[in-house]
Amino acid sequence: MKAREPQRILVIRLMHHGDVLLTTPLFSALKRHLPGAEIDALVYAETVPIIAANPELSRIWPLPRSKDTGTGWAHMRDLFALMAKIRRCRYDWVLHLDDRWVGALAALASGATLRVSYELRKRDNPIWRRAFPTRVSTLDTGHVVERNLWFLQELGLPIDAHDRQCLMAYSDDDRALAHRALAGAGIDGQYILVHPAARWFFKCWEDERFAQLLLALANDGHRIVLTSGPNPRELALVSSILELARHPNIGSIAGKLTLPALAAAIADARLFIGVDSAPMHMAAALGVPMVALFGPTDVQAWRPWSEMAIVIHAADYGPLIEPRDVDTDTDARYLGNIPVAPVLTAARRQLALHPQSNEVRAGPPQAPEL
Repeated sequence: MKAREPQRILVIRLMHHGDVLLTTPLFSALKRHLPGAEIDALVYAETVPIIAANPELSRIWPLPRSKDTGTGWAHMRDLFALMAKIRRCRYDWVLHLDDRWVGALAALASGATLRVSYELRKRDNPIWRRAFPTRVSTLDTGHVVERNLWFLQELGLPIDAHDRQCLMAYSDDDRALAHRALAGAGIDGQYILVHPAARWFFKCWEDERFAQLLLALANDGHRIVLTSGPNPRELALVSSILELARHPNIGSIAGKLTLPALAAAIADARLFIGVDSAPMHMAAALGVPMVALFGPTDVQAWRPWSEMAIVIHAADYGPLIEPRDVDTDTDARYLGNIPVAPVLTAARRQLALHPQSNEVRAGPPQAPEL
């Protein structure tokens, strides 16, 4: 179906940081096909920094989670105030890429002529159908980027090579913050950036193995900097690794950067090493060579969207729990099958293939072929 060309489009993506970043090719495709349209996004408030500097977006609506604001009158008042602002924007299209009911509320509030979401069995009810008179089929296989672009193909917009690249933008101030933090940690010149943490710890590798890896690379003569978010558990994980890997070539700026400043630090790294996490997707978007460690995750859907990544999957080294069976609140780590040797080999291979830092690497980053 080919809808009337819109002037204002709202894209709703109410998921985590990585999900939002992997939606940026859809923003790019919309902007390329509809250059006169303003593209806005409705995302959870904590994910705003990952797209805050995206030049293809005109406005970002931040939606606080109820766990942050409570579920009482104040939350409802703020929610309906946001819906009123969305209504005043007079959107022509609303594209909802998730199954969140608050997205359906935003679609109804918008009054948009074209309101589109997925055809979902669990949302097969009159309210969802009223919120989204147009519903498209889902693509159940392939990478999340491919699934997002499929959404546009269902609207009649052809997708080509120009629409495949994720965009992780940051400002000069973000880069200056990153450089100050690196200098404060004694890191200058080329460095390997290691981000060992993830939102869910079941995606993390053992501290002892990360320490062995870092010591081997440090003894090779490489400078290494560890990063993490400000969460106390993540900071404790980095501290544990540092205790096990004492070496003058290893430093840390864990918890000292905003998300865009972390992107700037990743962009200038010679190599990124990390687990399945938002920073891993950031490194892929920035075209940085990487080694990515995966546990019980759908690797086909969530692998780094980059041709410069080596993926090491725990399932290749022994039995692994199925993703659907994981308790996301567990303290267990499911990457224990992965030995140090293949990770070290992959890191050394990447360093040999890409001897220059990303700062002087020529050409734009490349994404996999669809």
